[in-house]
Amino acid sequence: MTRRTMSMPLAFQASQHLDLKVQRHAELLPEYLRQEQRLLEALLDSHQLTRLGPGCYRYLVTSLQVFQLQVRPIVSLQIEHGDQCLVMRALDCELEGLGLVDDFKLTLEANLVATASGLVGDANLSVSVSQPPLLKLIPRRMLESTGESILTGILAGIKARVGQQLMADFRHWQREQASLPSETSRRQSLKKTAAV
Repeated sequence: MTRRTMSMPLAFQASQHLDLKVQRHAELLPEYLRQEQRLLEALLDSHQLTRLGPGCYRYLVTSLQVFQLQVRPIVSLQIEHGDQCLVMRALDCELEGLGLVDDFKLTLEANLVATASGLVGDANLSVSVSQPPLLKLIPRRMLESTGESILTGILAGIKARVGQQLMADFRHWQREQASLPSETSRRQSLKKTAAV
């Protein structure tokens, strides 16, 4: 009788913390965080992002090179809003490039919270998958450390986008808001027009 050995799936994870001071107009951050699609397009590549419905998106992650394999995750994202925060979760993930993989699991939970002085946030990303046949000869620990390095790179890239693109978009959004006439002055203008 032959014995079948069950191999444990590879598991890797990464986390990032954000504490970003905003010099001007931090009080507008809660309202900005409610600009869901705009915010996601500043955080992620807008060409790879598709809106599926309210609070639901599909994101085609840039292809990743893992030793000899080219892998491209396609992640379904759910966005939820709180009073002063935005939460992003991965609902599902398809994988292009590994062939048929039954046990691939990606977990993502990230949040951004508006504070009196800026944005704070945390992101946790983890992956669990069986060792692909093409990579059977590579030691498990080496695969896991490579996987952790890739996940850390993904989260570091998103953190950098928060500090650059997201803040640039926030400033642009502020200027747009400042150029909009206030509701009170719009009503006064309508009354004057009606009186003429």
